[in-house]
Amino acid sequence: MTVSLCPHDPAWVLAFDREARAIALALAPWPIRLHHIGSTSVAGCIAKPIIDLLGTVGDLDRFDAVSDAISGLGYEAMGALGIEGRRYFRKFDLDGARSHHLHVFTAGSPHVARHLAFRDYLRAHPKVVAAYGRLKTDLIASGAGAWEAYIDGKAGFVAATEADALRWSATREQARAPTED
Repeated sequence: MTVSLCPHDPAWVLAFDREARAIALALAPWPIRLHHIGSTSVAGCIAKPIIDLLGTVGDLDRFDAVSDAISGLGYEAMGALGIEGRRYFRKFDLDGARSHHLHVFTAGSPHVARHLAFRDYLRAHPKVVAAYGRLKTDLIASGAGAWEAYIDGKAGFVAATEADALRWSATREQARAPTED
């Protein structure tokens, strides 16, 4: 698979909302909380036109028992795909292009915290978004447009930014915590 990038499209927020409603309806009455993550969730960020959804559930075993409903929406179950405690699904559009990723974790998983911290950090730091966009564009221009080469090429930047994001998020949480008298 070759990676293609697009300038940020405000319609991605609507695409997330539509898909999140469809997933919640398919799983009803079983609860899932859905978050828009990945570059399509960050205004101004160049991105693959693939909507990433992060779902949190109370119990993965119970989720597994109802997750077949997601296949009815066109999702393909991929198992953990290298991340313990994750259920990963992907969806393709009518032209055969990947359109959605769904990552499901138990609420409270450190993977949930890192995904949300990364997203929120990018949203709050436009200079980091610009640097990330330059890296992505440079990777494609250098011929690293194959999926694995592209992901590998971003790995160092993502890991460093994620570490910054987790520290930043922890500092924000501490500032919001009530103080004892």
